[in-house]
Amino acid sequence: MYVIVYDFGTSSVKTCLFRVDSEVNIVAHAAASYGLYILDNGGAEQDVEEWWQAICSTTRRLFLQTDVRPEDVGGMAFCTQMQSVVLVDEEGHALRRPMSFIDRRGVKEFNDCMGKGLIKVSGCSLYKLLRNVRVNCAGPVSVRDPVWRYKWVERNEPEVFRKVYKWLDVSEYLVSRCTGKIIRTADTAFATFLYDTRKGREGWNKGLLKMYGIRPEHLPPIIDCTDLVGGLTDEAARDLGLKAGTPVFAGGGDATFVNIGAGCTRPGDTHIYVGTSGWVSTFMDYQAVDIFALITGALSAKPGYFNYYAELGTAGKCFDWVMNHLALDEIGVYLEKTPVTDDVENTYTSLYDYLSDEVSKVPPGADGVIFTPWLQGNRCPFEDSKAGGMFFNLRLDTGKRDMIRAVLEGICYHLRWMLECEAAKVKTSDPVRFVGGGALSSVTCQMLADITGRTVETVNNAQQVGAVGTALVVAAGIRKVDVLDLARRLVKVSHTYRPNPANKDVYERNYRVFRKLYKANAASFHVLNS
Repeated sequence: MYVIVYDFGTSSVKTCLFRVDSEVNIVAHAAASYGLYILDNGGAEQDVEEWWQAICSTTRRLFLQTDVRPEDVGGMAFCTQMQSVVLVDEEGHALRRPMSFIDRRGVKEFNDCMGKGLIKVSGCSLYKLLRNVRVNCAGPVSVRDPVWRYKWVERNEPEVFRKVYKWLDVSEYLVSRCTGKIIRTADTAFATFLYDTRKGREGWNKGLLKMYGIRPEHLPPIIDCTDLVGGLTDEAARDLGLKAGTPVFAGGGDATFVNIGAGCTRPGDTHIYVGTSGWVSTFMDYQAVDIFALITGALSAKPGYFNYYAELGTAGKCFDWVMNHLALDEIGVYLEKTPVTDDVENTYTSLYDYLSDEVSKVPPGADGVIFTPWLQGNRCPFEDSKAGGMFFNLRLDTGKRDMIRAVLEGICYHLRWMLECEAAKVKTSDPVRFVGGGALSSVTCQMLADITGRTVETVNNAQQVGAVGTALVVAAGIRKVDVLDLARRLVKVSHTYRPNPANKDVYERNYRVFRKLYKANAASFHVLNS
């Protein structure tokens, strides 16, 4: 069985052709980038035509790499970034550029609605927060939450708002463009925090819509991630180079499918993801919330299950930053292997591999340097859009390798902090599965094991684990089998890393200092970043 999955990240799509039989194998893949437009007013936008051109070009390139033909494809789906705001008209055309999940323009809208009231929790009206928590164990407690971007358009772009037919996320926009049908999946509906998760009441909650001033007519009908939406239209098929009528499944958000691709399909199974963002997630058969640490139980791809989910907005993005600003001007970087000379060019095929080797030369603890990975504010276990990244404890003998290692360790310290917050509320697993691009480095895998004190397991196709999970959902839908059982059978552990006791003391020392840095500097962040 062949399945195409479009894995949409913040700035690029990876289109994968999978063969799913007794194993899950990537037969071919192709990638393309698109813009992320950062605005002076805190906005972050993208372009739907760039998205479409990216998936069209990558789909056609798949079939140049393999003997598989378009008519052999049994189904397709999208696995995308979540909490974007895509406003469309009745024809499904975008009325403005989509607003990315990192868009922070809704500060006034947030403050006007949630910042008022005599009693507050995490800066939010306790009354409104409790109403939300009662309905879905969550709430729009961050200026980045999509409801505030919707409200921003209503206030600031009334001419656009008057034309709105439906409010979609990334995956639903792309499904609409492929099938001509406008729907919402339950997982992205939940991510608006307007969805009722109570058994027997699942769907848009009228009370929450009224409380936040959301127009019910803007919200599409809701289906499950595993549902078949329809066949590929003639126009979309011509653009993509696929067969008209190819089944298009609902798909959904990236966080929804990662646990399935990681093989974390039993209640209590915990995985850690590091890509552009990062998170700690525990698979559960009930919903939980921690309103103080800002952790909620998001919907799983399978109805009745949840992912208890704690997010770090900039994880791998911090490593991108350090590569661009600390590494590229000093350390030799070679992105492709060349057989010409027997030197660094012949040894290292990627910058990430090279830097991983370089930081392995620095002792654990980065010679006392600590980095905070809050380059775009932070959400969990504290919500503060003004928080910033910093290097703490630089000295005259500090080198760039120390600083680069400190960045990786800082990401791991924050992941441990979120893991501990989860463990305080629910049962988490040992071992944990480590997935995403960060799991490609054995240095980072061992570092995560040492810092968390947990055994760390990786799986095949770790970087494409969301796409793997989506492919399994599509395959399960075609075969009419349980997706959790299918994932348990097909997802295999590739490597295991156990904590090194020799590194425990230095990491414990640094972690204690790391935990204190936000509280000690919160007021200064607000002075500098207001």
